[in-house]
Amino acid sequence: MISAIKKMFGIGPATNYAQLVQRGAILIDVRSKGEFDSGHITGAINLPLDQLQNNLTKLKDKNKVIITCCASGMRSASAKTLLTAKGYTAVYNGGGWSSLQHKL
Repeated sequence: MISAIKKMFGIGPATNYAQLVQRGAILIDVRSKGEFDSGHITGAINLPLDQLQNNLTKLKDKNKVIITCCASGMRSASAKTLLTAKGYTAVYNGGGWSSLQHKL
């Protein structure tokens, strides 16, 4: 019961995003192409949220670690929800790309 409440509110150990990337995580930036072109994390793949569902074939391995990011964390949270619903097993919401960049 306590662990379910902690998970619901995002309380728990901090995610080590740098370690996930070092181990081969895929970084998906779900902002628009224009936003992505104005600045992004090196190595990130741009799959805008409104096009994500139609491009899931680009994410073949559903067990591969995926980190989503956007401008503030809202779209990346939606992307995480969508990917999890589609059977992807290890999806993390990295939040805003510029904040995430400092954690890598």
